[in-house]
Amino acid sequence: MREGFIHELRAGISFVNRNFNLTKRYWKWEVVFLLWTIANAVSIGFIGKWTGSFSNVEVNTDYITMYMLLGSILWGYLSVVFEVVSETVSWERWEDTIEYTFMAPVKRVTHLLSVCGYAALYALLRTVFILLVLTLFFDIQLVGANYGAAFLLLVIASFSFMGLGICAAVLPLISPEKGAQMVGIFSSILLMFSGVYYDIGILPTWMQFVAKGSPATYALRGIRNTILEGSSFWTQMDNIWPLVVMSFIFIPVGVILFSKAEAWAKKNGKLKRSG
Repeated sequence: MREGFIHELRAGISFVNRNFNLTKRYWKWEVVFLLWTIANAVSIGFIGKWTGSFSNVEVNTDYITMYMLLGSILWGYLSVVFEVVSETVSWERWEDTIEYTFMAPVKRVTHLLSVCGYAALYALLRTVFILLVLTLFFDIQLVGANYGAAFLLLVIASFSFMGLGICAAVLPLISPEKGAQMVGIFSSILLMFSGVYYDIGILPTWMQFVAKGSPATYALRGIRNTILEGSSFWTQMDNIWPLVVMSFIFIPVGVILFSKAEAWAKKNGKLKRSG
C-alpha cells in the first residue's frame, strides 16, 4: 500500500511539472491572457471611481471601487482554477498526448487532482502579480482587512471550483467539436449569476435562486466581508458551509462523470479527434 501511494504521489508531481512546462512553452500566450485580465480589472476599477464623478449622487467611491476590484480579482483567480482544470482534455488533444495519458498506469483521480493542484498554484501566482500591478493604478488601502480569513475562504472555494472544472472537462471529452466552447459559455453564465461586479440582491428572484447553487456567490460574499469589513472567519459560516458541501459533492461527481465519459470516448473513438 505504501509503494502504491508513493507511485501515485510521484505521478501526481509529474503531472504538475508537465503542466508548468506547457505553460512555459506557451508563455507568450500566457502573457497575452494575463494582460487581458489586468486590463479588464483596471477597467472595472475605473468604473467604480467614475461613479464618484456624479455631483448629484452621494456614494462611497472608494468602497465601490474596492468592491468591484475584489470581484474582478477573485473571479480572475476562480475562473483560472476552473478553466485550467476544464481544459485538461483540450490541452491533451492539442499536444497529441491524450491517448498516452489515458493509457498511463496512473489512477484517473490522481491525474485530475494533480491538474487541480497545478491550477490552484498557477492561479495564486497569477493573482499576486495582478494585485501588484493594480497598486500602480489605484490607491489600495485596506485598513482592518482580515487577510487570514480571506485566504482560508479562498482555499475552501478553490476545491468547489476544482470540482466544477472536472465536471466541465467532460464536455470536450464527449464533444471534440464544441465541448471547449461550451466550457466558455458555462463560465460566462456562472459569472452572470454569481454577483462578481454587483450584489446578487439586485437580480430577479429566480436568478437569486439560481445564484445559490454557484460556489462563486458564497466565495465572493465571504471574502468581500473579510476584506472590506474585517469580518472574522467564524462569522462567515453561512458562506463557508455551502462551499464545503459543494466541494464534497462536485469533486467526486466530477471524477465519476469523467471516468464514464472517458470510457465512452474510448469506445466511440473520440480521443484523437480535434474537431
